Amino acid sequence: MSRQFLLAIALLLWSTAASAGQSEPQGDYWYIQTSAYTRHWSPDPEHNNHQRLIGIERVYSDGLLWGGATFKNSFNQRSYYGYVGKVWEHERFPLYAKLSAGLIQGYKGEYKDKIPLNHLGVAPVIIPGIGAHWGPVAAEFVVLGAAAGMVNVGLRF
Repeated sequence: MSRQFLLAIALLLWSTAASAGQSEPQGDYWYIQTSAYTRHWSPDPEHNNHQRLIGIERVYSDGLLWGGATFKNSFNQRSYYGYVGKVWEHERFPLYAKLSAGLIQGYKGEYKDKIPLNHLGVAPVIIPGIGAHWGPVAAEFVVLGAAAGMVNVGLRF
C-alpha cells in the first residue's frame, strides 16, 4: 500500500509540474503536498512516523490561505485537518514562513486525549512552519505541537 501511495503521489506531482512548466506561480496559486519525513520528539514504539499526508491549499497573492489535508495520526488513525492561515514570502529569497489554524478530527478511542481540547472528537490546532521553494517545487518543516516535526514536499501551480 505505501509503495503504491508514494508512486501515485509521485506521478501526480510529476504531471502537475510538467503542466505548470518551470515558472513560479504569479499571484494566487494552489499547493499540493505530501509528508516526506516525521520525527516524534519523544520516540515511542506506539508512534507512527509515516503520516501518508495528502493536502491541498489555496494561497492568495496577499498571503492568506485555506486548505485541507488527510493523514494517519501518531496512532495510525485516519485524520483530517481543515484550516485557514497566512504565508509570508521573503522578498529576495525563495523562503517563507507559514501559520495555519484549524480543526483536526480523527483522534479516537484510547487516543482521544492525546491531543488537547479534543472535545466531541474535534480539536483546534495551530501549526507553524517554514519552507523554501524552487520554481514550483516546495519543501517545508512544520511543528506539530509538543509531539513532532514533519517535512512536507509539494508543488505550487
